[in-house]
Amino acid sequence: MSIAVIVPVWNRRELLEQLLRTVAAQTLPAAEIVVVDNGSTDGAPDAARAAGARVIAMGRNAGFAAAVNRGIRESSGEWVAVLNSDVELAPDYFEKLSAATGWFATGKILRTGSNTIDGTYDLVSRAGTAWRVGNGCPDGPLFGTRVPIFSPPWTAALFRRELFDRTGYLEESFESYLEDVEFGLRCARKKLMGEYIPQAVAWHRGSASLGMWHPDTVRRISRNQVLLVAKHYARMPLWPIVAGQLLWGAVALRHGAGWAWMRGKFEGWNGFSAARRKGEAGDPAVLVELLRAQEREIFRIQAAAGFDTYWRLYFRAAGEAF
Repeated sequence: MSIAVIVPVWNRRELLEQLLRTVAAQTLPAAEIVVVDNGSTDGAPDAARAAGARVIAMGRNAGFAAAVNRGIRESSGEWVAVLNSDVELAPDYFEKLSAATGWFATGKILRTGSNTIDGTYDLVSRAGTAWRVGNGCPDGPLFGTRVPIFSPPWTAALFRRELFDRTGYLEESFESYLEDVEFGLRCARKKLMGEYIPQAVAWHRGSASLGMWHPDTVRRISRNQVLLVAKHYARMPLWPIVAGQLLWGAVALRHGAGWAWMRGKFEGWNGFSAARRKGEAGDPAVLVELLRAQEREIFRIQAAAGFDTYWRLYFRAAGEAF
């Protein structure tokens, strides 16, 4: 199998250099490495070229989605590996993922320097809020089982190129954050499944460019929650959406980012009509059942790992008992 590696980058040259060293050490080598530069000013493109990568210059910070889409379109290979620039891969990461039988695969991603889960796969609620399964939990048997999934984090994932002919590419209006969840919903609605393969391990620094609760991060997540609802949640029950997104706003406020959350909701509302026009067709009852199934999985894993505050309050507010 031939693998094209796509790495979007915006500064943090030292992290990109570390990632490219781990890509070069793979037991299943990549046929092509493409670094898509979002206007770095610290020499990151020069470091990429020195490591043997081809660099595509976006000329500005166009966002994760636009950079990845361009890299996919301008690369070749039967498989496409999309990697965040702040990731490090175990030497057999690609080899382990190559055992996948579905349309895509992702592995167990730990936080750099710890035994804490950064992410495994994504699940989304009826509120338009998502959970990266296991995020913040200690690694353990709960996250050690290979399972079929609909939504891989694009932190360090492998895709069959043919998948994009069936689903399209990342939604560029999202720029960054939840663009992978939106893509996963399209896969779910078309019943295009992949796999979580925990034997493949990577380490992720996480939000290295801005930080998890940086106002721009919160603003984009808040906006994209609204755009996700606009595109996919036509004729859905309103209360879980309102409850879930207000609760997420309370979490943002607790982290000192309440104003950024409000700005994001305003931007999302301004883009709501355009996103609704690009909405995915389908029976809303089917989508409701799909989302309830994902909520049951969130509930099951949260119950086993220990509920965090957001999901405990959400399940109480949404009135769903599992």
